[in-house]
Amino acid sequence: MNLRRSLSTLGLTALVAASTLTGGAAVGVAAAPAPVCVEPGAALKAKPGGSAKHDPNELTTEQVTANEQALDAALKAKGKARAGVAAAATVTIPVVVHVISEDGTRANGNIPDSMINNQISVLNQAYAGSTGGAATAFAFQLQSINRVTNPAWYPIVYNSNTEKQMKAALRVGGDGTLNVYTGLLSQDLLGWATFPQSNITSYDGAVILAESLPGGNASPYNLGDTATHEIGHWLNLYHTFQGGCNGQGDQVADTPAEKAAAFGCPTNLDTCKSKPGLDPIHNFMDYTDDACMYQFTAGQATRMLDAWTAYRA
Repeated sequence: MNLRRSLSTLGLTALVAASTLTGGAAVGVAAAPAPVCVEPGAALKAKPGGSAKHDPNELTTEQVTANEQALDAALKAKGKARAGVAAAATVTIPVVVHVISEDGTRANGNIPDSMINNQISVLNQAYAGSTGGAATAFAFQLQSINRVTNPAWYPIVYNSNTEKQMKAALRVGGDGTLNVYTGLLSQDLLGWATFPQSNITSYDGAVILAESLPGGNASPYNLGDTATHEIGHWLNLYHTFQGGCNGQGDQVADTPAEKAAAFGCPTNLDTCKSKPGLDPIHNFMDYTDDACMYQFTAGQATRMLDAWTAYRA
């Protein structure tokens, strides 16, 4: 789902840069990503066994280098530098949820308010660290629910002209407003999200499989952590397995290196034996089942706050 754990054995996670990003950062599909996340990149996530073969949110070494340089430049332009630790301050992010339906029925995307309210609760617990991980600076407040019946936008097709048209027509708020689009998704994807950039466009936001929200039927991805994962991308986190066992990986020092995405809920997995620590299978930015994920690290909390300061504050 990660499009929180970028789902699928497919690995839908590559960050999509520039040209690819024009289509978004996603969990799943796509042409080779451009060298820099210029347009909203997407972190895709697909179900194991799904049809997507490549996650545009998984970046090349060159793309990661360019993204890190862009982050430093954006911070410098604001007279800031990367923080050593996450600040205790709380940032409350307004959330607008666009419920996309084919015909107005629950069977075709029109999920109830209760699922959306429960999703906001799941996000607040995850980002507060109350599920067992580090606390971050972020809280989420539902601002509005926008219900749209439009068969032309259903299913939501990753990196398509209709997805771009939908977002251009519906996105509201400023750079710090999280727009979430729910519905049936193409290519068995659980979701995708854009990475932040200096020029936030109408493509910015997260797309989530409606039935992955708490109480949905997308088991084992129906506890709400697909959204947790995708919003992690929206706040500039890479997958825990970014870069595999090489280099700086996901650019976060306290997430152990991981050769590839993990699925299900494995035990004592250690795919980078030359590096310290077991694979971070309980991290929200891996691809394991919702029930297996419960933490962000302090380093991830700091990285998200740095990106917020650089791009969205």
